[in-house]
Amino acid sequence: MAEIRIADEDDHLELTVRDPDSPDLEKSASAPSLASGEITPLLSQNQRPRFNIFSPSYARRKPREQVIRVSETEISPVIQFSSWVWNGSRYSGFLCMALSSTLYLIMELLSVSFPVQPIPLFETAFLRCSIILILSYICLKRIGQPVFGPAHARKLLISRALVGYLSLFSFIFSIQMLPLSQAIVLSFLNPVMASVAARVVLHEKLKITDIGGLACSFFGVLFIFGPTLTVQVGTEVRSENLKGNHHIYALLLGLFSSITGGISYCLIKAAAKASEQPVNTVLSFGLVACPAAAICMFSLESFVLPAFETLICMIVLGLLAFCAEVLLARGLQLEKISKAANVLYIEVVFSQLWILGTGKSGSPGLFSRLVGCLLILISVSYTIYTGPAKDTE
Repeated sequence: MAEIRIADEDDHLELTVRDPDSPDLEKSASAPSLASGEITPLLSQNQRPRFNIFSPSYARRKPREQVIRVSETEISPVIQFSSWVWNGSRYSGFLCMALSSTLYLIMELLSVSFPVQPIPLFETAFLRCSIILILSYICLKRIGQPVFGPAHARKLLISRALVGYLSLFSFIFSIQMLPLSQAIVLSFLNPVMASVAARVVLHEKLKITDIGGLACSFFGVLFIFGPTLTVQVGTEVRSENLKGNHHIYALLLGLFSSITGGISYCLIKAAAKASEQPVNTVLSFGLVACPAAAICMFSLESFVLPAFETLICMIVLGLLAFCAEVLLARGLQLEKISKAANVLYIEVVFSQLWILGTGKSGSPGLFSRLVGCLLILISVSYTIYTGPAKDTE
């Protein structure tokens, strides 16, 4: 068959079709030609580069780095900050305790700032524990953790729930019978009791600096609430509810609340480390506290139907309480109890600064309040400056 050639004058492209049986084709195959229409390889067989599995491939690494950078930029700053606070810093235990104290302060300010309908304490505790129970269950289900925790940690979780509710139950009764300043001072004995209980129960080392820091912070609380404590005792000790044995029983009940609260901190730490999930300690507390608060609500108090604004405020306080409890459990899990509990006193400083900033503080007792805030700041700053404990077991 004859050759058929199609040429393009503009692009100088030529297409040649030959017959396979043509003798000219065999000649051209046997003798390589350097004609302009033929294509010769740039490299011969022995000059071609060889690649194996150990050869670096730089072209594939760049797209992967770009994907990682794009994924990092897509993460919101709130999630990055939460991840850093939770486990991304050497001071994550201190940060969790400080944020927990801040959330408790916000709850206190919301309760005082917004005039809502007065609700009985056990009814408030029931709704708050119900919200904590529901949110902790949803959180554990979402992250794929066992709801009731691992089998080896369930005894600790049950003990934490029982002791924690005993502390809450006794605190509610003491705050109803004692002046507010006395109840607050007794509640801030929790860090001291927790450090002592950690030495006995968990065999944590209690150094002189830890004892000095806790003592300095508690003396700061006494300086702050000292003038108010003296005035309230002088005016209310004459009332019938606080005469004689009633006042002593109320003080003993508040002290019992502080002791059980300190033991509860130790059980929170032990249960969180055993279950490897702080939310399990919050769920176990809700499982016990929710039905117990319901029984006390219907048996000891009269139920009050909250208004819409009051219900919204109670729900918001429940959400904040859940976050504060989870952060508290995480801080105790990461840090030594004597150091972590001392950071809780920062709530008192923030509260006094808020009172001074809003101008609600009068001239009486102003100097003692400033001295108390200074003592707490020095103690907490020294605790953070010394850093996390090397042996937190």
